Amino acid sequence: MIVAEFIQAEKLITFLVMLSVLIVLHELGHYIVARRNGVRVNEFAVGFGPKLAKVVDKNGTVWALNLLPIGGYCAMQGEDGKNTEAEQQREFRAGSARYSDDNFQAKAAWQRLAIVVAGPFANFILAFVILLASATIFGVQGDRSQAVVGPLITGMPAQRAGLRPGDRVVSVDGVTIRDGQQLVDLIHNSGGKPLRIVYVRNGIASSVTVAAIVGRCNDPKHPHYACIGFTPVPAFQRVGPGEALLDAATGMGRLWDQTVGSLALLVAHPREYGSQVRGIVGMEQVATVTQDFGGGLYLQLAALISFSLGIFNLLPIPALDGGRAAFILAEMLRGKPVDPEKEALVHIAGFAVLMLVMVAVTFHDISNIVSGKGVF
Repeated sequence: MIVAEFIQAEKLITFLVMLSVLIVLHELGHYIVARRNGVRVNEFAVGFGPKLAKVVDKNGTVWALNLLPIGGYCAMQGEDGKNTEAEQQREFRAGSARYSDDNFQAKAAWQRLAIVVAGPFANFILAFVILLASATIFGVQGDRSQAVVGPLITGMPAQRAGLRPGDRVVSVDGVTIRDGQQLVDLIHNSGGKPLRIVYVRNGIASSVTVAAIVGRCNDPKHPHYACIGFTPVPAFQRVGPGEALLDAATGMGRLWDQTVGSLALLVAHPREYGSQVRGIVGMEQVATVTQDFGGGLYLQLAALISFSLGIFNLLPIPALDGGRAAFILAEMLRGKPVDPEKEALVHIAGFAVLMLVMVAVTFHDISNIVSGKGVF
């Protein structure tokens, strides 16, 4: 039990580190473009809360490591939270002396727009780099599979017997399992008899008896096949640099289709697909299971999260980068800024709605865990 709890804690820490890196590099995108456009960055922090350590560079930027190392922030001159957005814009437009050339508010609309969208685009670049690293280090998915339980079909024998995604099957009825294809063939040809499956979960070996069902494999060519209701995790094969680069490029296309397609379905059919939305708790559950699938699939999940963060932050939702970008675009089209007081009210209202949605999604994630629903 202690070993299992230690492994779960290790997986949680791994997920939090991964998520923190994605967020910090998002903020680094803001930082790089801000500095390129002459905006002073007062502080760049990793984490939140009290400072554990800090250094000040030659540009006057405080680089800080805070107590809670989850995420981070980039506090630019004119965007440091000491005054509201409306106050900062109003004072700058009134000719306040405290707004120097290195202030965010002093920059042209196109410069402010570039700074705002730099964070999401940093997530897109990072997603490509992660996919390339995955293909280079672990290879690309081939035709073979591992003897590891992947997504389960609800209500089928594997799920009812207590098997979980990430369980590594080591033997079936005393036959040692080498790979996923051997496992699938053995189950398919079992004739529906009960199978004694030995598997390893979190380093601990266990066994369970599962009765396969004949004719439920969705394979009209082989109606005699028996199934227990899971898909094995794919195996990876090593490739050269050129093929790794191509796989990363095509992977970005898959991420676009997956993310934007899911978003379109959610907008078009919110009742049907709303339950599939996951918050940070749900993502942690998926990430914990995916770590058992191997480094290749875990890096692909990290790329998906990074890409999704980029898309989400570009949505024209108040309080997000996309919401701020929308107001700057409106300023460019109108030839004059939106009234700062109205913009501030929209951002405040949008932030409140966003927090309510996050609370609702988190409650849904926790409800799924308590009710024992799968993460896939």
